[in-house]
Amino acid sequence: MATMLAHVTIKSGMEERWETICRRLYAATHASEPAMRRYEYWRGSAPRSYYVHLSFDDHRAFIVHQVSDHHETESPHIGQCLESFRLEFVDPVSGASDLAPTDAQDAPADADELTRSYTERFAAQVADWWLALR
Repeated sequence: MATMLAHVTIKSGMEERWETICRRLYAATHASEPAMRRYEYWRGSAPRSYYVHLSFDDHRAFIVHQVSDHHETESPHIGQCLESFRLEFVDPVSGASDLAPTDAQDAPADADELTRSYTERFAAQVADWWLALR
């Protein structure tokens, strides 16, 4: 499993454009990615702040999402909206979430260059302290 919380700040005046992109990605992801468990966008309390909650069957499924046609099509538009972005891997509390623990995975040996690049760029980060509590 791979579960993340993306912390996003949007450039001033780009909120409507960002939310349009969010809707398109939400629809395409839910329609075409069976290994997706959670994929939701949220507004934060601070102006221009958003969160994305993502969970996939495994890290490879997350990378499949990242390199999907719909995500690659939207990537330039996303970049035009972003002021800042931070991806935080999170781990479920056993008995308080129906999701499995977050685990790291390497790219498959036969992966294309884009998949290898995204796997390295978005490598799952599993905190040592989580392991003691699992």
